Amino acid sequence: MQSTDLGNKESGKLWHRKPSPAARDGIIVNIIHSTCDYLPKVLRFLNVAFDSSGDRLIAGDHQGNIYVFDLYGNRFNLVQRTAQACTALAFNLRRKSEFLVALADYSIKCFDTVTKELVSWMRGHESSVFSISVHASGRYAITTSSDTAQLWDLDTFQRKRKLNILQSVGIQKVFFLPLSNTILSCFKDNSIFAWECDTLSCRYQLPAPPESSSILYKVFAVTRDGRILAAGGKSNHLHLWCLEAKQLFRIIQMPTKVRAIRHLEFLPDSFDAGSNQVLGVLSQDGIMRFVNIQTCKLLFEIGSLDEGISSSVISPHGRYIASIMENGSLNIYSVQALTQEINKPPPPLVKVIEDLPKSKLNSGDLKIKVTTGRVQRPAKSRENKIQTRILKQDLAGSFENKENELSDGLNKKRLQVLLKGYGEYPMKYRMFIWRSLLQLPENHTAFSSLEDKGVHVAFLNLQKKYPIKSGKLLRVLQRTLSALAHWSAIFSDTPYLPLLAFPFVKLFQNNQLICFEVVATLIINWCQHWFEYFPNPPINILSMIENVLAFHDKDLLQHFIDHDITSQLYAWPLLETVFSEVLTREEWLKLFDNVFSNHPSFLLMTVVAYNICSRAPLLNCSLKDDFEYFFHHRNNLDISVVIREVYHLMDTTPTDIHPNSTLHVFVALTKGQYPVFNQYPKFIVDYQTQERERIRIDELDYLRERQMVEDMQAEVDQQRVEDEAWYQKQELLRKAEETRRELLLQEEEKMIQQRQRLASVKRELKVKEMHLQDATRRRFLKLQQDQREMELRRLDDEIERKLHMRDREIATTAKDLEMRHLELESQKRHYEKNLIRNQEAVAKEMREDANAFRRKVDLEEHMFHKLIETDQTQNQKTQELIEENLAKAEQACLNADWRIQALHKQRCDDLQRNECYQEVARLLRENRRKETEVLDAMMGEEAKKWEEAKEKDFHLKSEKKASALADASRKWFLEKEINDALEHAEHLYSKAVPSYPNGQVASSGAPRTSQLDDISEVDSSTCSKLISKKSFFRHLKHSAHLSKTVA
Repeated sequence: MQSTDLGNKESGKLWHRKPSPAARDGIIVNIIHSTCDYLPKVLRFLNVAFDSSGDRLIAGDHQGNIYVFDLYGNRFNLVQRTAQACTALAFNLRRKSEFLVALADYSIKCFDTVTKELVSWMRGHESSVFSISVHASGRYAITTSSDTAQLWDLDTFQRKRKLNILQSVGIQKVFFLPLSNTILSCFKDNSIFAWECDTLSCRYQLPAPPESSSILYKVFAVTRDGRILAAGGKSNHLHLWCLEAKQLFRIIQMPTKVRAIRHLEFLPDSFDAGSNQVLGVLSQDGIMRFVNIQTCKLLFEIGSLDEGISSSVISPHGRYIASIMENGSLNIYSVQALTQEINKPPPPLVKVIEDLPKSKLNSGDLKIKVTTGRVQRPAKSRENKIQTRILKQDLAGSFENKENELSDGLNKKRLQVLLKGYGEYPMKYRMFIWRSLLQLPENHTAFSSLEDKGVHVAFLNLQKKYPIKSGKLLRVLQRTLSALAHWSAIFSDTPYLPLLAFPFVKLFQNNQLICFEVVATLIINWCQHWFEYFPNPPINILSMIENVLAFHDKDLLQHFIDHDITSQLYAWPLLETVFSEVLTREEWLKLFDNVFSNHPSFLLMTVVAYNICSRAPLLNCSLKDDFEYFFHHRNNLDISVVIREVYHLMDTTPTDIHPNSTLHVFVALTKGQYPVFNQYPKFIVDYQTQERERIRIDELDYLRERQMVEDMQAEVDQQRVEDEAWYQKQELLRKAEETRRELLLQEEEKMIQQRQRLASVKRELKVKEMHLQDATRRRFLKLQQDQREMELRRLDDEIERKLHMRDREIATTAKDLEMRHLELESQKRHYEKNLIRNQEAVAKEMREDANAFRRKVDLEEHMFHKLIETDQTQNQKTQELIEENLAKAEQACLNADWRIQALHKQRCDDLQRNECYQEVARLLRENRRKETEVLDAMMGEEAKKWEEAKEKDFHLKSEKKASALADASRKWFLEKEINDALEHAEHLYSKAVPSYPNGQVASSGAPRTSQLDDISEVDSSTCSKLISKKSFFRHLKHSAHLSKTVA
């Protein structure tokens, strides 16, 4: 079991070697978080949750540190520090990088694992949140506390609904059913309700469990298909509910050691279509037992009485189990390892008997190896190693050397036979065979101490010399080279070390420990005597290669000598790159299968074989550049031919020149600590180290001085820049000030021009106003003149009409008189002819006279009424004229008030700007004086007009009085004429009375009396009309006097 302490690291690896969990406990890694303070202590993990992929989990401790563990990428990262304990976690949101965490202050926060920033902060609970359930779509979440459950929308992070219950009931758990749209709410009174997520309507309620096995439910679990609900509590009974049938269909009794159930979790399986059959039951003793709910058999268990489990979570795909232990650590279990014994197939019936190689058999030895049990793969651990029974006789000899026996049950000689038969090892088992051949000790502690020293100063700028595209590969190469440099000082100065290590780094980039040990084993064994002539190439090794080449191909060596090609050109490039430049990946792996399976001299023989197999193209080369290109690039060469040639050279090379005589046999790395590597001229390395240190110190001094000079120069430059900036700023300020001053002067000039234009506009307005007033006055005077002319014309027309009427009346009267004379003549003739008809004729004549008189009176009355209407019309026009003058006078008062207010405002402005506007004030006073004079002139003109109007009114009244006197004289004349006519008639009557009888006189006198009465009535009505007319004129005169007084 591997253990990882997070410490104060924010990121790192979970394990340093690939975990191989044992079947008995199945633990992949144990994670501990301890502090490195003065008093170290362990921080307890409280909650853990998997994401939807099942390869990452998130865990939080009681101090609020939240870590993300990537089981696939073998990494852990600190993503948040909340400074308070987390009570619940959820990592299966729709946005894969976000997670929900419930904190001790009753709030829920959403963070992002990539940006490590707060996404949202949700509040609403009044007690600790102990459960977070996320919908299958990742859009909704339900947070549950003891008193309430709340439904949240994770797109807007707004609360949609809140479930409130009675305090006496309490909530056990509220969660979404997997792969459905149903919410299941479980209360402390054992009532279970199912709700529709969208409408929140109750779908159904499960019935109460039977009284015989009634328990108070505390924990719940649902299968992936949402069909079976498992419930448990303070009892060793488990209740299984069928949610489709809504009934309890099974009760499972756990062992008697189980008194209470703390947690339930179904184990997912990829092949059960969501109908999970294995249920994990965590009891009060800290042991989680996994049982099959169909067969009711105990399959396996995790945890123990000494190392109890506090809580546990299973990944969605069912590969991992994350358990928080009672000591606060976090265990990751492999379900595959735990179920290995369960899923193990039955042992095969075939038993294999293996014979030993015939070449190794002796006549006196009889030994049979019988293998029983099923055949195991080589990758298994020692505990699963093949069990063998060895039957041998009591013989003294042994036919295998211990050096050929490798770890993990492999034999080097048999591997060599296999290699010669197939030419290479199987790709599937190559790495395992290499590790066995090289006998790697896997010293984790020693390698960790080398790795903890960090990147060596010699390889800080490795990417500049070797620009590798893959950042991960560059980092692994940098760490491996740094570990080699920390192991031995010479490797920090070896220029070809990156070329030597790169193919192995690329091959073992996922396991840096194996990579380091492979390179170290290669250097110790296959790079023997390489560093004796350091820093020069290994002359002794190159001389060995040259001697072997001279023995096997003198012509090729002579060709090299003829063209000044030394072993440093045709041998050393192949060695320092271990053939990685001239071979493909498959060819290189095939070559090193043979290199690692043979004596260290095999690598040197490979150089000779490569040159011999390339004899034809090399003999055609004559230029040094061609040779350099040939030994640094891939060539059309069959690696199998080269390997066969190497084996031929190994067998045919004489002993005196064979590298076996110089190079010692393979020596593996020691366990625990790596061996000391000092096979190099120490004084040269020390001298170079001292020189390098001296150069480094001098360089540091130079850099320090240069930094000081640069700092001083930077300060001087900064000061100069600041001075230039200050001067530029001052210049800009001066220019800005001048610009502002020019702008102010321009604005002042514009303002003066605007004031001048305003004054001219005011003067123009005043002139226009005076012109308008003058035009209005003239138009008003013209209107008055036109009205007076119209009145005069109307009066002239009236006088002409009256004169015409008077002439007509006179003509009519004359005609009447003529008619009267004719009638009298006719009457006289009638009187003479017929005395009887004379009376009727006289009466008729009198009636005609009366009618004519009445017509005359009517005409006079009609004339009088016309006169009265004319007077009323004149009076109305006079009144309208007076009202118009009064309105004008009021408008003049309003204009005067407006001018007074305007002058008041101007006076206030004058007080504020007294010094600047004295001249304007003087002009305004002159304008006011002129306006006053104009007003006085207008008022005087108005008074004159009123006087003229009065005179014309008086003249009108005098004319009217003269007209009235003329009417009165005319009437008097008419009355006089009438009286004369009456007297004349009476006189005629007095003369005619004696000649008529009494009766006729009486009868003829009645009409005369009535006629006189009519005449008297006319005279009286005429007098009354004249009196009323006089009173009307007096009233009109009085009204005119009042209007003048008001004006």
